Amino acid sequence: MSIALKQVFNKDKTFRPKRKFEPGTQRFELHKRAQASLSSGVDLRAAVQLPPGEDPNDWVAVHVVDFFNRINLIYGTVCEFCTEKSCPVMSGGPRFEYRWQDEHKYKKPTALPAPQYMNLLMDWIEVQINNEDIFPTSVGHFL
Repeated sequence: MSIALKQVFNKDKTFRPKRKFEPGTQRFELHKRAQASLSSGVDLRAAVQLPPGEDPNDWVAVHVVDFFNRINLIYGTVCEFCTEKSCPVMSGGPRFEYRWQDEHKYKKPTALPAPQYMNLLMDWIEVQINNEDIFPTSVGHFL
């Protein structure tokens, strides 16, 4: 494996393993269908269309988790180039600065270096995805 790939998949980095769907479950089958349609060069509108007879919440959940996994992989490849020194502010260009606020440590919107902001964001998303009240693992059990 090349040195660059070893650095990307270093367990001490912020890369998180993919959240997987249990083989044999309906969500696993939906995930396989979504993967097949997205890699086949099909029209994206058709690729994300709810398959007949499927629960819309389950379909959305599969795509949210897939999106998180893809963004997480991309972030894992670029995070080493953005340090607290080189990226002291989380921004969307010169006109937009993102500030972090949560219910625990940051009660008010707080300016943070981009790597710290991204780590908090990825952790928060992972907590949401793993929350059974929001993304139950049993198919058809959304509130």
